[in-house]
Amino acid sequence: MRIELAPADPAWPGMFANERDAIVGALGAAALRVEHVGSTSVPGLAAKPTIDIVLCVPDSTDEDAYVPALEAIGFVFLLREPDWFEHRLLRREPRRVNLHVFTDGCSEVAAMTGFRDWLRTHPDDLRYYEETKRRLAEHEWDVVQDYADAKTDVVREIQRRAGI
Repeated sequence: MRIELAPADPAWPGMFANERDAIVGALGAAALRVEHVGSTSVPGLAAKPTIDIVLCVPDSTDEDAYVPALEAIGFVFLLREPDWFEHRLLRREPRRVNLHVFTDGCSEVAAMTGFRDWLRTHPDDLRYYEETKRRLAEHEWDVVQDYADAKTDVVREIQRRAGI
């Protein structure tokens, strides 16, 4: 499988805003935090054209409190990762949205949003990250997660510079 990177699209923030509104509309007060993360959240950064969203809820293990409402608006539950911050993953197609659910206060949310914010304000690291992504996208991958894992060392290096 090859990873297709799209040029940065100024429509991505608006797509996120529409998704955020739908999520908050479905969950109400249970949606404690909804953040646009991942490469589509960084202006000027090429990305797989998938909107990644972090949703913080009171308790991500209490799936009955949020999954049915999200399924009612078209999300499909895909993954439960109890060993990684009790992460849950839902997806909505054809809009290409990945919804990452964490318990409010989870340190991984701060890492994701901190990385995003750093890239938004540090053009040298933005270019370095994009060059890494483009180089890795030229390879064949068994699954998308292998591509994501291959970026880990560069992400950690940038996070160290950012103090994350």
